[in-house]
Amino acid sequence: MSELRWNPLLGTWTMVAPNRQARPVVASTGCPFCPGSGKVPDEYGVLAYDNDFPTLTQAPEEPAVAGSELYKVKPAYGKCEVVLYSSSHDASLSTLPLSQVRDLVELWVKRSEVLASDESIKYVFPFENRGAEVGVTIHHPHGQIYAYPFVPLKVQVELERSRRHFSDTGRCLICDMNQEETAFGGRIIAQNQGFMVYLPFFTDYPFGAFVVPKRHLTYLTDLTARERDDLAAVLRNLTGAFDLLYGRLFPYMMCLHQGPVNSKEYSGVEDFCHFHIEFYPPLRDASKIKYYASSEMGAWAACNPLSVEDTAVTLRQAYDRFVGGSE
Repeated sequence: MSELRWNPLLGTWTMVAPNRQARPVVASTGCPFCPGSGKVPDEYGVLAYDNDFPTLTQAPEEPAVAGSELYKVKPAYGKCEVVLYSSSHDASLSTLPLSQVRDLVELWVKRSEVLASDESIKYVFPFENRGAEVGVTIHHPHGQIYAYPFVPLKVQVELERSRRHFSDTGRCLICDMNQEETAFGGRIIAQNQGFMVYLPFFTDYPFGAFVVPKRHLTYLTDLTARERDDLAAVLRNLTGAFDLLYGRLFPYMMCLHQGPVNSKEYSGVEDFCHFHIEFYPPLRDASKIKYYASSEMGAWAACNPLSVEDTAVTLRQAYDRFVGGSE
């Protein structure tokens, strides 16, 4: 049983999903994503898999509670998918063949297109949680895709700031960020023909990298074949660099931000929304976590405990070492 409950203070929906309590915690044995589990094919490369414990479904039950004028409630319509990166339990983005990471990018594109065809879906959000530090319970390499019936609040704020910047200047905000980071240079980690990787001036995590296309585009489906190749390369190299930083499996949250769909209120979004990927890696040292505590969660007032001009040097060196070692 899941439902959406309206938060009148923030003007957004909270997803309530008691069924998520039943999610398994598994080690290398008994993994539902490994061949032989009966839940996945005996052989696969990348695979979209319907979440066994979904928060959102396309056939939702009626809410378990009654709403009111103030506290609105509605069925938890949407879709939750698991995206499996490999049949190998111990693989990761950085250890996969580049061709398989490219297949993952292609799967993101295809699933985004399919999910956006449902007119009740307003936002398609691919992401990955990696590591116990961010709550992962199954350590088989995988991400997820949530297809929401609303535009999530943080994305709303980002879109409104981007729309205002475009209205004021006639330019895309993230295109301007790319130019600013290029002019400074010191926070850039790497780049290829299609993409830049940098620690933005304002990022709230010590190694909170952004992966941004150089060309202005709004949706995953806008990527050319060459850009899909370039995205696969920088994702593999960046996640490999993370693991070299402290010589350990590096936890992170990877969030793909693209434009909303089926949303008349975002007409013209292609002018001001620039697709990009945001990484939130919680480590500030090999064994120290940068927590999102009261100021960050209660006031949304972020504090980065390290200077990104310093951490960019460290991450850039790790990136170069990884690329050198993988050639």
